[in-house]
Amino acid sequence: MKYSYQAKDSKGGAQKGVIEAANKDVALEILSKNNLFPLEVKEFGVKETGEAAMSKKITIFGGVSMKDVAMFSRQLAIMIDSNVPPAEAIEALGDQTKNATFKEKIYKISKDVREGVQLSKALGQYPNIFSVFYVNMVKSGEVSGNLPKILEKIADHLESEYEIQSKMMGAMMYPTVILIIFVLIFIVIMIFVIPGLVEVLKGTGQELPFATKLIITLSDFFVTYWYLVLGVLMAIVGFFIYFPKTVVGKDIFDRIALKIPVFGPFLKNLFQARFAENFSTLISAGIPINEALEVVADLVSNNVYRDAILLAKEKVIKGETVSHVFAQQSGIISPLFVQMVAVGEQTGKLDSSLMNVVRFYKRETSIFVDSISSIIEPVLIIGLALMVGFLVAAVLLPIYKISTTLQQ
Repeated sequence: MKYSYQAKDSKGGAQKGVIEAANKDVALEILSKNNLFPLEVKEFGVKETGEAAMSKKITIFGGVSMKDVAMFSRQLAIMIDSNVPPAEAIEALGDQTKNATFKEKIYKISKDVREGVQLSKALGQYPNIFSVFYVNMVKSGEVSGNLPKILEKIADHLESEYEIQSKMMGAMMYPTVILIIFVLIFIVIMIFVIPGLVEVLKGTGQELPFATKLIITLSDFFVTYWYLVLGVLMAIVGFFIYFPKTVVGKDIFDRIALKIPVFGPFLKNLFQARFAENFSTLISAGIPINEALEVVADLVSNNVYRDAILLAKEKVIKGETVSHVFAQQSGIISPLFVQMVAVGEQTGKLDSSLMNVVRFYKRETSIFVDSISSIIEPVLIIGLALMVGFLVAAVLLPIYKISTTLQQ
């Protein structure tokens, strides 16, 4: 049986061709014996099914998740700590990586490292996968000669960051889905249900209740100007998707987000936890405070905190302490955070003090997510029930009135 393949050679070069083998496993073994690292092996001449082709598209065009990078970092740390040369370790990790996009980048990094490029520099060529934070951490590990330990710290940090992001997404996902369902049900009733009842209700000759008149007017508008309704919905969705990605839009949304009742305090805890953890990790790796602040500023993902951190960096360079600078930012930095930073500066254990802050805010975040989920669910269900109840009442009231009149 023939198999076509695409692979990388030991120098990272691309190879492709056709080989004879009893089955796919034997084909993979043949490639491995010839020092080729397979990216794709499939039966020669067999076309991909629609499902397989779609799966391939998703793999190729999909990004690299934080979880993938965390696993890569931890495995690389173990292999380097076991005295496996970095280039060989990275290459081996590329062999077992399922994400095609990530696999390709890993092989290129392995090739660069094999040719003498520093690992941090090789990683820095892919900022969409390895952030400035990641590259700076690796660079500090190379300088200190303690790369395995630094990679372990990175893996721990990324897993923690992934957990925080998951909690945030979990808190926002449920109400968003319910709201979308709410809008869809309303539109379906307006366009498809109410028009079928309008003629029946008008044909009775009875004076219709205000609620019924209101529903009929709305239904007529939705049916007549459906394209306008669709355009407005698309404009709203487009606005909330694309405007926050602009410089002005992000700045506005970041400021408003921190002032939203209930969710504002939650986001402040979340951003302080993210800042504290990134800052602590960088300091523990031996990176100077002013450099660490500059790196962390772009990782918090909120412009209000970014501006505050960059201001702190400028003042630290001039000789002020971090705690003194943050004490002046009481609107976004809590007294607890300031106090813990001050204690860390006095004891010389700023990194461990910051991790205490992280643990506290993570507990607060978990409590908030659990409580808000239990509160939002019944509120949204009641809102949905009220909407449906109002629509049903608007339809049934005139019918009830007619039946009452006929009985008299």
